[in-house]
Amino acid sequence: MRKVRIGIIGCGGIANNKHMPALSGIPEVEMVAFCDIVEERAVKAAAEYGTPDAKVYVDYKELLKDESIEVVHVLTPNRDHSYITVDALEAGKHVMCEKPMAINTAEAQKMVDAAKRTGKKLTIGYQNRFRPDSMYLKQACEDGELGEIYYARAQAIRRRAVPTWGVFLDAEKQGGGPLIDIGTHALDLTLWMMDNYEPEMVVGTKYHKLADHKNAANAWGPWDPEKFTVEDSAFGFVRMKNGATIYLEASWALNSLDVNEAKTILCGDKGGADMMGKNGGLRINGEKYSKLFVTEPDMSAGGVAFFDGKTAKAADVEARMWINHVLDDSAPLITKPEQAIVVTKILEAIYTSAETGKPVYFD
Repeated sequence: MRKVRIGIIGCGGIANNKHMPALSGIPEVEMVAFCDIVEERAVKAAAEYGTPDAKVYVDYKELLKDESIEVVHVLTPNRDHSYITVDALEAGKHVMCEKPMAINTAEAQKMVDAAKRTGKKLTIGYQNRFRPDSMYLKQACEDGELGEIYYARAQAIRRRAVPTWGVFLDAEKQGGGPLIDIGTHALDLTLWMMDNYEPEMVVGTKYHKLADHKNAANAWGPWDPEKFTVEDSAFGFVRMKNGATIYLEASWALNSLDVNEAKTILCGDKGGADMMGKNGGLRINGEKYSKLFVTEPDMSAGGVAFFDGKTAKAADVEARMWINHVLDDSAPLITKPEQAIVVTKILEAIYTSAETGKPVYFD
């Protein structure tokens, strides 16, 4: 069995809660190097997930010098994604970069260009594509059950769940708040379902309405208003070149009971779908024999069993498919960088429109 030697750059929350646990369940994977600017985090990660001889670094460039490392996972704050990814590709590594791809389109384009120039594989961590409901809905869309999808809502709404750890509230290091953090997942899902990556125009708004509240109710305890330098909510209206409309909603803190995260609502000329059924389940609606119908597929039955007969989590499926692609060029790479850059382009346009008060048009 060929082993894929992986280096982890960034050993914080997303590494510990998603990437390293998922990779640890894949027999072909060896995590052999761990890098973090806080050395203790890298040491801890190496002890928990690394090979017996795993190395620890505080400078990612030193990690990239190891020619035995085939794959790098870039799991750092958003602002670092682009230049670390480009350096890793130039060093001959395949790269899985956590979402969002980059803080703006120019930086994302550098990543795409580097992947093409080096011939190395690049993917972006949009694991919500690999949920059972998402995979089912994607198949329905591909089979034409909804027809032409001309209206969609991408939802990433929390009532009070502002992440208070790490650098989430730091505009400089993250490039934005809930729009770039969770809105990116909802938008990616929506564009992927529609198979439409040609935006024409964007109008956006963003708000800093609840961020200044002291001792606020919050899932992870009150945030510090002084450190809350990103938006708490942002909304975007997107018109695609084929005339389709997408409405994107993203908030960490909104006075709304309509709470849905990483969900999409799709309306086509043959049928529609949403992820707002029982317990957040998938619903598909349509018309048949002059009657309206709604179906709710049972997602608890069956699944993808990769590990000891258990139904795999979305992150596990994503990791397995990524490693399959590294091992075999013919294996599908579902999250392509050319798709992810369009997500970044639209998010950046929403921020720009919100700041200027004007629509943003694409060529």
